[in-house]
Amino acid sequence: MTSQPVQGIRANWKQFALQLVTVFAVGLVMGAERNVVPIMGEEIFGVESLVVIGSFVASFGVVKAALNLYAGKWADAYGRKPVLIAGWVSALPIPVLLIYAPSWGWVAVGNVLLGVNQGIAWSMSMIAKIELAGPSERGLAAGLDEAFGYSGVALGAWLTGVIASGYGLRPEPFYFLALVILVAFLIAVFFIRETLPFARVEAGSHAKRGGGEGGDAGLSFGAIVRRATYGDRTLFAAAQAGHVENFVDTLVWIGFPLFLIGQGLNVAEVGVVVGAHSGAYFLQVFTGRLGDRVGRKPPIVVGFFLAGLGVVGMVWVEGLAWWVVLSVVSGVGMALHYPNLIAVASDASHPLWRSTGLGVYRMWRDLGYAVGAVFIGVVADVFSLVVAFYAVGGLMFVSGLFVVVAMEETHPRLGTHESVGSK
Repeated sequence: MTSQPVQGIRANWKQFALQLVTVFAVGLVMGAERNVVPIMGEEIFGVESLVVIGSFVASFGVVKAALNLYAGKWADAYGRKPVLIAGWVSALPIPVLLIYAPSWGWVAVGNVLLGVNQGIAWSMSMIAKIELAGPSERGLAAGLDEAFGYSGVALGAWLTGVIASGYGLRPEPFYFLALVILVAFLIAVFFIRETLPFARVEAGSHAKRGGGEGGDAGLSFGAIVRRATYGDRTLFAAAQAGHVENFVDTLVWIGFPLFLIGQGLNVAEVGVVVGAHSGAYFLQVFTGRLGDRVGRKPPIVVGFFLAGLGVVGMVWVEGLAWWVVLSVVSGVGMALHYPNLIAVASDASHPLWRSTGLGVYRMWRDLGYAVGAVFIGVVADVFSLVVAFYAVGGLMFVSGLFVVVAMEETHPRLGTHESVGSK
């Protein structure tokens, strides 16, 4: 790497492509659990309460949220690559735990490690892409990151469904998981390069322009957390939106499989429906670029309403084809807002603490897994799983309306937003 690296996806296409492979592997790991593990809870361990089944998602969400926050801090201090490698080291025991788990508690421990892996490895891969791409392609970089990551989730869910249908819920699906983790670990160690120098080059340009969005480079960790959480109304709107959007992801993870099994589908068919939702995330290749052209806010708002409609529509229809269609609709909605919320958080962060600023946003976003799992489980146990679908869809509409009212546009050229403390 040169002493003065040049930003741009084309100029750094080899490393950018390797980072796409990395995040695809992160998605495969997550998808491999998304289809099979909730069904294991019922059929192998005899867990009947959705709150208990959802506990493994809650543990995942809490750990991932915390690691999102601190991984960003560590990466700003020590570099992106060492933290990325640590994320893959944490994933190495996961297949062993899932293969030999004698009780549901062991599965929850495996999901804690999954949260560590997801919080660190996905965060590092995402920030690396943003730094390689530069400001003019930030939305595209975020879109490609999420598109490849969730395409991995879709493929992992489908493949493990096929494997489980042919061979059983375990151990065979988790042999595939072990192979993915090992290959990704080797790529991180031997092929990925450090991208922190790109952030420093951008910071120099940022200083020459007089600071720009995001305020001072020297903010303390606590000040960054306060600004990205509640000190800036637009970033607060983004944080709450990210939090609520993961209620949908949690519903897809624990609610879709159990609802569809209850409607008579087999494990492979459930994998098709769940995979179709995540597969629609590949559209983020285009929706991230759309945010670069028309601004961040319009795709976010439309995406929230569309995702809410898709979730509610799942309980209005019957038949595999219709469930696939509505799963795709909710996935398209998620694809519209997901990369653009990341871009909002990135736009408002100084290059030298962007990793930390994005970590704060991702912390609040991924706490949505934990809160969503408890919320969905309680609603389903007290009322019914169908009511939980309506509740999640309704929250998406409310959150989208708050974005309409509270969020200003943050696009560097089209925006009206001025961060707190900027000059």
